[in-house]
Amino acid sequence: MTGWSREMWYDDTDGSWVLPSPNMPTLDSATVFPGSVHLEGTQMSEGRGTTRPFELVGAPYIDADEYAVALNRIGLPGVFFRSCVFVPTFQKHRGQACGGVQIHVTDRAEFLPAIAGIAVVKTAFDLYGDDFKWKQPPYEYEYEKNPFDVISGTSRIREAIERGDSLESIQESWHAPLAEFANTRGRFLLY
Repeated sequence: MTGWSREMWYDDTDGSWVLPSPNMPTLDSATVFPGSVHLEGTQMSEGRGTTRPFELVGAPYIDADEYAVALNRIGLPGVFFRSCVFVPTFQKHRGQACGGVQIHVTDRAEFLPAIAGIAVVKTAFDLYGDDFKWKQPPYEYEYEKNPFDVISGTSRIREAIERGDSLESIQESWHAPLAEFANTRGRFLLY
């Protein structure tokens, strides 16, 4: 670990990128993954079956331009949502044109992947509620719980989206638990 510090990104090191997963081909994919992984809990495509998994997100019912405008209007830091249409070669919506966005991280220091991922889901839910669907169980190892809830670690985020809560109130609901986690986590950091 000589020469490494916690605030460094992988491309700040002299290491070569090795895919930790077949669907994590680049550092860009890994950067957006903590947010766009939430799409695995929906019937939207998270870009599997494209050359940009987790960066390309969408579904056949989404109007790409409308969706991009709505996401960019939120004004999230460090990210730009570029409208696009893509066709997955496998997984969800295989062979179908999906309207959506490419998630472009413009400033990694400012980018907040978790709230960006929730914004992607919430905006699709708000704009396309008649077509938007949550993925049904099973998901991975869980056969009963809603897959989005499994990914989120709670049903509260899905319930807030369904109630129409603001993105700001969803994000604010994380402050106290995050502070508690940071305090607990600090004792275990080795580097």
